[in-house]
Amino acid sequence: MNNLKTRLKNKEVLIGSLVTLSSTDVAEAMSLIGFDYLWVETEHAPTGFVHAQMMVQAAAERCPCLIRIPENKEVWIKKALDIGCSGIVVPQVKSASEARKAVEWCLYPPAGKRSVGMSRAHGYGMLFREYVNSANDELAIVLQVEHIEGVQNIESIVEVSGVDAVFVGPFDLSGSLGIPGQITHPRVQEAIEKIKHHCEEAKVPVGIFAVDAQSAKDCIEKGFSLIALGIDVGYLWQAAKTALDEVHLDCYH
Repeated sequence: MNNLKTRLKNKEVLIGSLVTLSSTDVAEAMSLIGFDYLWVETEHAPTGFVHAQMMVQAAAERCPCLIRIPENKEVWIKKALDIGCSGIVVPQVKSASEARKAVEWCLYPPAGKRSVGMSRAHGYGMLFREYVNSANDELAIVLQVEHIEGVQNIESIVEVSGVDAVFVGPFDLSGSLGIPGQITHPRVQEAIEKIKHHCEEAKVPVGIFAVDAQSAKDCIEKGFSLIALGIDVGYLWQAAKTALDEVHLDCYH
């Protein structure tokens, strides 16, 4: 078995990208590039779970999908996992108690408390037994630590059984420190280093968002193994602006 969860545990460097546009075409195109995973965004994007499911279907077997849920609530976890994704990203985890709840809601009994509904994840019931028997071992549970309160509790968070990776949210982290957007500020970097240190101590893979290729390479060199490289809408406008600026430069100057 070489699914996303296994690759995380093996500390492979996994490079994915955020898909925020509610488009099956975008998801399909991104899945063809060669990313190790796609991050389907439902927290900060208008994407609903109908569209999220279609985006996972569009990516198909080419590229596993993580779904970032809107909030650490049981209902969102059920909806995301029932879509048939490879795992979820849980935002704003601030304590071990919140981490345990997320893990419990992700895992079927007796390991957890995940409820059962007819869904795409198990072939609408046709593959129910096979899915239930394997889901706990195959679904990746990624918790985001993106608030100073989570940083303060990181040592206990990473001790929670069932956490497959911790993902740093540098922008929200900077906001929680009162310096929004200043992700290179020493206080933000100190907090990120603390997260990484305790993850490494607990042998929990740690991930982070990288705005560009150089940032991604720097993060990999520092020991981050789960990289979210850029965002679909950013690639769109940056490529368009670069092309337009080049035409303007050549034709009007």
